[in-house]
Amino acid sequence: MAEIVLQQLTKRFGDTLAVQELTLRLEAGELVALLGPSGCGKTTTLRMVAGFETPTEGRVLLGDRDVTDEPPERRNCGMVFQNYALFPHLTVEQNVAFGLEMRRLGRADVRRRVAEILDRVGLRGLGQRYPRQLSGGQQQRTALARALIINPAVLLLDEPLANLDAKLREEMRFYIRSLQREFSITTLYVTHDQAEALVLADRVAILMHGALEQYDPPEEVYHRPKSAAVAGFIGLTNLLPGRVRTFAGDRLVLDTAAGPIGARGGTALREGDEVLLSLRPEHLEIGDAAAPAAGRNRLRGTVRERTFLGSLIDFRVDVGHDIVLRVQGHVGTKERVGDPVIVSFDAATAWAVPRDGA
Repeated sequence: MAEIVLQQLTKRFGDTLAVQELTLRLEAGELVALLGPSGCGKTTTLRMVAGFETPTEGRVLLGDRDVTDEPPERRNCGMVFQNYALFPHLTVEQNVAFGLEMRRLGRADVRRRVAEILDRVGLRGLGQRYPRQLSGGQQQRTALARALIINPAVLLLDEPLANLDAKLREEMRFYIRSLQREFSITTLYVTHDQAEALVLADRVAILMHGALEQYDPPEEVYHRPKSAAVAGFIGLTNLLPGRVRTFAGDRLVLDTAAGPIGARGGTALREGDEVLLSLRPEHLEIGDAAAPAAGRNRLRGTVRERTFLGSLIDFRVDVGHDIVLRVQGHVGTKERVGDPVIVSFDAATAWAVPRDGA
């Protein structure tokens, strides 16, 4: 295992700044998801770690080695590409053995290690097949086996599930996580899929326009975003403008168009600050106007839309002042379009972020 340390990493392509002064540390054995929208610099960062791109500025350290100027073959990185990059003319065994053969290991040792890794990734009996004879999941496991068999110091994954269907993608998330834990290998995982990042990662690094917006565990990123950009990007949320009326610790009272609302927020906020209040749809509850809601925020509204989503009902509730909240309730929720309702929520689930950058 080795740490990955990025120090003020910057990459320019002509006049385009792809990555700007990115500083990041991955602890040994940690899986970190590099998450962000298309064009935010995720893959460029991964390629600089792998050695396929040279930083314009900054350093890349793997363990105690500065590898910034070293070629890919000297970095001891295992890499899985989005399209897997399997050799179509080689069998599964030959694809997996390729890295060992380049290191000139003995034939018997190569055969033994290939058999062991194919067994561990669930490909026993498929060694003589060619990539075209494999399912998407089997191709992905072949690529993982090829990356892991060389005992790399770190594992780099570039959108490895992007080409799989939804059901297989969900299964492979858990498989990759269990395999990463089994091998205890430091892993940098690039994705634009929020669910993948939240399920897989020990920590999530969110990039926006080449800059690091937040670097925290998944729960922290989801429930306590540090910026409006992060709040709007991670999961579904309602963003309600407001101004901080009072502030004590992390407890806030906000003035909003819908009235005063109790919430939580980061310690950097101050009285008078303009904020956006992040309200997750699953944290909001609706009921009829007579329902009590002691100790909770309560907003009167009217159901404008009701959509069946299988395991839940998705509502759009108009609370006035041009504010329509998205609320998700269980399938037994009886309210219909046109019904007056009260939207209620606990202050602990409402999170305020600075309005700048929204």
